[in-house]
Amino acid sequence: MEYHNPVLLKETVGGLAIKPDGVYVDVTFGGGGHSREIMKHLGTKGKLFAFDQDEDAQANVIDDERFVLIPENFRFLKRYLRFHGVKAVDGILGDLGVSSHQFDVAERGFSTRFEAELDMRMSKKNDVSAYSVINEYEEAQLKKMFFDYGELKNAGAIANTIVTARAEKEIRNSEELKSVLSRFLPAHRSNKILAQMYQAIRIEVNQEIDALKEFLLQSLDVLKPGGRLSVISYHSLEDRLVKRYMRNGMFEGEPERDLYGNFEVPFKSIEKLIMPTDEEIAINNRARSARLRVAEKK
Repeated sequence: MEYHNPVLLKETVGGLAIKPDGVYVDVTFGGGGHSREIMKHLGTKGKLFAFDQDEDAQANVIDDERFVLIPENFRFLKRYLRFHGVKAVDGILGDLGVSSHQFDVAERGFSTRFEAELDMRMSKKNDVSAYSVINEYEEAQLKKMFFDYGELKNAGAIANTIVTARAEKEIRNSEELKSVLSRFLPAHRSNKILAQMYQAIRIEVNQEIDALKEFLLQSLDVLKPGGRLSVISYHSLEDRLVKRYMRNGMFEGEPERDLYGNFEVPFKSIEKLIMPTDEEIAINNRARSARLRVAEKK
């Protein structure tokens, strides 16, 4: 199954400072690019567990006794590691967002480039699809979704337009959705705005923000002291959560300070924000918005 080159491969895996006999987790297996790079650094006693809720990823399983693919969402990190008898690991890697494969398979509905059914599910086991969100959500829910996840200032008008249109006829596919929302898509900015709309729907369908928060909280629990967390994000909503959690161990606010103004944080930053080079972006356009952060558990 065709998957494109993994983003920031050397930097993300290098950030884990892999020990040959260590236990590692790749929570976004996809095409297996990052996992295969991790495996190169493991010795005979090393172990790699990978997570991916997308059924298509199972076609890329690595045939190696040191490797285990867990076909689940990474929000269940702790549960499934314990199922496999693992309580603590030396490093965790995450490459967030949608894989190139998911974008390139038209019928999955992730890309604005294709006419497709309204789907956008990362796992086909998910009961909620883009179709159900667009056709069944209340207007207030749609407004909140487009504002919070798409960062669209006219979210209220977009939501109202969808609700008005679907009262006449259900919105079944991407072309019908684009037609309904055409007045919000001026020619010079249509691709950017449509991408924001799709991002909002996709995040809602897959509960991506909630899943990311659950994963980050659990990563602290399962990492050994000195263990590394290496995470690539692709939009500001994700990156903000990763940054704040690595910096403060919290998603909002600031940690409590003692009488001297000091506070304890669970991680220390290993690298400043890492971004792809112009050369990598030229080879792999998906890398354009990638942001890598690496931290070590204290």
